[in-house]
Amino acid sequence: MRVVFAGTPGVAVPSLKALIDSDRHEVVAVVSRPDARTGRGRNLSRSPVASAADAAGIEVLTPPNARDPEFAERLRELAPDAAPVVAYGHLVPRSVLDIPTHGWINLHFSLLPAWRGAAPVNASIASGDEMTGATTFRLDEGMDTGPVLGTMTETIRPRDTAGDLLTRLSEAGAGLLLATLDGLEVGHLRAEPQTTDGVSYAGKLTVDDARIRWSDPAVAVDRHIRSVTPAPGAWTTLGGDRVKIGSARPAEQSEIDAVEPGLALPPGHIRWGKKTFLVGTASTPLKVEHLQPVGKKMMNALEWVRGARIEAGTAFE
Repeated sequence: MRVVFAGTPGVAVPSLKALIDSDRHEVVAVVSRPDARTGRGRNLSRSPVASAADAAGIEVLTPPNARDPEFAERLRELAPDAAPVVAYGHLVPRSVLDIPTHGWINLHFSLLPAWRGAAPVNASIASGDEMTGATTFRLDEGMDTGPVLGTMTETIRPRDTAGDLLTRLSEAGAGLLLATLDGLEVGHLRAEPQTTDGVSYAGKLTVDDARIRWSDPAVAVDRHIRSVTPAPGAWTTLGGDRVKIGSARPAEQSEIDAVEPGLALPPGHIRWGKKTFLVGTASTPLKVEHLQPVGKKMMNALEWVRGARIEAGTAFE
């Protein structure tokens, strides 16, 4: 099939590359969000998907949004059979949805209708789900409400961060997207309406959402940290300065006893021993392994506390 691929971040690149390498489908153009200013220099940068398309010599369309009339006209000229899409970042209006023969085929990183929205992987980890997956479905004008074409499952591992899980889903999901397009081409797939049971939503995460609540139990704090790693990144404050927490886990009893037998720490309070840096929660302490003080790089938590001259009774807020 002739396809126009739509996507923006790095997690969409495996799907684009799978389509480029496919013998059955021709990527005639790529749609991505416009170049954005990034970094301290605020220089214009191409999106990962646009850069991958450039490297493959494929035309890149970067309309300000999917409602742009010039974009719609160019899409009609390209006459795609389908428009596979992975994390494009813009809502697509009905007038544009109807241009490809088979519609816009979205790869979403959850088992719909669970975790519709912008941050399904983050929400799945934060909620303690043991299983997730990916879904291909035909886009409509709702928020991830279109009929389902295919699914795959993926186990959430005990120490998965959002980054770990999203990487696996983006790679395995590329195969699902390719298989979905193959099935549409030969007429073997029938789109099935989503069930109304089990609908949940995962809105876009902000930096404020990533702040740690030490008053939660250790299991919940652990899930929260992993769910926002690497982005937007879990954080707390110390003396008014922001400190990022890179990796942590509920401490084992032997690790707690090595610092002080039977130690019970109030939420946010810091204690450490020769091998363990602990922070109190509403239940058992959390062992923090890596953190990033303001103005510094991510570092070993014990190395930081030994050099920071932290006083007894100090607490994260």
